[in-house]
Amino acid sequence: MFQYWNPYLLVAIFVVLGVFLPVSSIWVIGPILRPNKPSAAKQTTYESGVDPIGDAHVRYNARYYLFALLFVVFDVETLFLYPWAASFHKLGLFALVEMLIFLFMLVIGLVYAWRKKVLEWN
Repeated sequence: MFQYWNPYLLVAIFVVLGVFLPVSSIWVIGPILRPNKPSAAKQTTYESGVDPIGDAHVRYNARYYLFALLFVVFDVETLFLYPWAASFHKLGLFALVEMLIFLFMLVIGLVYAWRKKVLEWN
């Protein structure tokens, strides 16, 4: 049945369905199914059960950002170790040398961050 169709037409159909179904479920079906009883208490800002005091814009030390960024970098990089470890027996010595170089580069980055005192909270 689909052998005579243009392949771009099938892609267009899937794109239209991929956009239409989530949008329709959020904007059309969602308001019908979910309860809607707004009140003043529900419209207030909620912050861990405590009424917010002061300005919402608080300046944080840049070290917190650097610490979080380093965590994300090292966390994502360690994800590369799992597929390598799962297929290590098939990859051989070349993959071992590549992974040792990779880990060495991570250690260099960690030592550099440690010397710059990025890992200290105070």
